[in-house]
Amino acid sequence: QVQLVESGGGLVQPGGSLRLSCAASGFTFSLYAMSWYRQAPGKERELVARISSVGGSRNYARSVKGRFTISRDNAKNTVYLQMNSLKPEDTADYYCKATSPEYTDYWGQGTQVTVSS
Repeated sequence: QVQLVESGGGLVQPGGSLRLSCAASGFTFSLYAMSWYRQAPGKERELVARISSVGGSRNYARSVKGRFTISRDNAKNTVYLQMNSLKPEDTADYYCKATSPEYTDYWGQGTQVTVSS
């Protein structure tokens, strides 16, 4: 059974940093592409960052490029999102997604990030 558990969210001041983690279980993690999405109140869910199964390819939303870094540790079955220089507009629920080689998607339950002074 696929399980994705996000952690690391919280309240941070503008300009601060957070690192989100997504612990995966129930599937062969190294074969799956992993992504982070976010959804702000009243807005659609949007892709933040994606990393390929072996980590050789990374893509970012324009709004976070240069500030966020996605990485993965296949030995720990975990994907990370390092978020620096946070802005109030980064406030959202952040979700981890696993995509199988057959393009089936699995979602975590989300972790809340609030950027506010």
